[in-house]
Amino acid sequence: MGMLLGLDLGTEGARVGAFTTDGVALGSVHRPYRTTFPRAGWAEQDPQDWWASLVDASRTLLATPACRAAGPVVAVASATTASTVAVLDADGVPLRPAILWMDSRASPQADRTATFAAEHPILAWSGGSDASEWLLPKAMWLKEHQPETYDRAARIVEAVDYLTFRLTGRWVGSQMNAVCKYNYDGLEGAFPTALYAALGMADLVPKLPDEILPVGSVVGALTATAAAELGVVGEPPVCIGGIDAHVSLLACGSPAGVVSLVSGTSSAIVAEVEDPVTTTEVWGPYPHALRTSRWLVEGGQVTSGSVLKWTGENLMGVARENLSTLVAGAAAVDPGAHGIRALDTFMGNRTPYRDARLRGAVVGLTLGTTREELYRAAIEAVACGTRGVIDSFVRAGVACDRLVFSGGIEKNPLWQQISVDVLGREAEIVAGDNLTLRACAVVGAAGAGLVRDLDEGAAAYAPTTRTLTPDPAHHEVYRQTYDDYVGLLAALTPIMHESVDRLARR
Repeated sequence: MGMLLGLDLGTEGARVGAFTTDGVALGSVHRPYRTTFPRAGWAEQDPQDWWASLVDASRTLLATPACRAAGPVVAVASATTASTVAVLDADGVPLRPAILWMDSRASPQADRTATFAAEHPILAWSGGSDASEWLLPKAMWLKEHQPETYDRAARIVEAVDYLTFRLTGRWVGSQMNAVCKYNYDGLEGAFPTALYAALGMADLVPKLPDEILPVGSVVGALTATAAAELGVVGEPPVCIGGIDAHVSLLACGSPAGVVSLVSGTSSAIVAEVEDPVTTTEVWGPYPHALRTSRWLVEGGQVTSGSVLKWTGENLMGVARENLSTLVAGAAAVDPGAHGIRALDTFMGNRTPYRDARLRGAVVGLTLGTTREELYRAAIEAVACGTRGVIDSFVRAGVACDRLVFSGGIEKNPLWQQISVDVLGREAEIVAGDNLTLRACAVVGAAGAGLVRDLDEGAAAYAPTTRTLTPDPAHHEVYRQTYDDYVGLLAALTPIMHESVDRLARR
């Protein structure tokens, strides 16, 4: 008897889940925290809020009858948003708010990394350059714009590294985050010191975690202090997790031909390949990021569910509990008749355009446009962004035999249906489960020795899914919608760039 505890720091809040040692979900608890937007394109959170929300969620969950009856916690694993960068003193106390993954302020610094691609081949593993979301460009921005804070910082780390420190007292990083977000060499097991030096960032290395370990490794025991705060009895092992969306692959069963589409506030679209692919349209291929026998590729949308939230809740003023009525009304709209085209790039584009200076847009509005038509157009824009990523995977030679959706999209049936209608292919949707938490259970089981390795855990803990089938007639309509989406983005890109640059100069 016993249970596996998963900790997930998402964009909108912390979620803690518990599973039996044979993979049965015992429940989960979510606690929100605040995001601030100090300037256009900026987004920040307080790491102290992360921990407070985790503590509240964990204590609440572990007090439930199901968890009390399951026995002690036998392992803890965590996953977080990636490229959410915490700036801390030696004791782990924040020196400034964490810079959230969606924050695009470091776009000029990211562009600078591309100029070193020929000289530093390691950049080929990130498609030729770093993205503005990633730790290295954000650290560069901090050094240039807030040098006193940079100099005072003992640690500049990913959110998952901060969480590992709070759990164990050790500065140990996830190899997944290190490889995917700050150019760590997963083959040689070394920081890219030459690249850092070329960018004027040689002094970043001592601020990063002291040790980098693969996903599934044991960092150490949960400290007595952390255990008491979280409501955990004993000091179970803490196992290295990683990026919330990326570890979701561990909850999809066999990795062959699987693409995991974690669609919530943003959309992260990830797959693993046996041999590296060469393309500048995706992030990666990353060596030894998840399974040390495979390469990981990543695409995604900076804003997806957040666009729908903004449209329905912020713009239209529809309360979250009433969104189902708006969704039902939008489902009745003829996709070929409303005439609206929208772009989902509110905070830039991850892939395939890799452009942090893109912004959202809507064209085709009339005085007769209804809120249902506008909401449907927003979903169609998000689905077109998803198709752009999948098409780029196909062009790169990544097998996309099985698409598995999970995340916030599960709560919006119209988003699900329009996505497969635009894609023109079947997909699976995870039913009533959180893939990140389930993947944490796989990681914990591997670290605790309950399974031989991550592959065995992935097979044993696979979730239940159902199939989404596209409407052939709607897919034909959406062929033109997608072409319009691509054309509109091309036409507006120069205007968006000038607007963003003008604001940056103010």
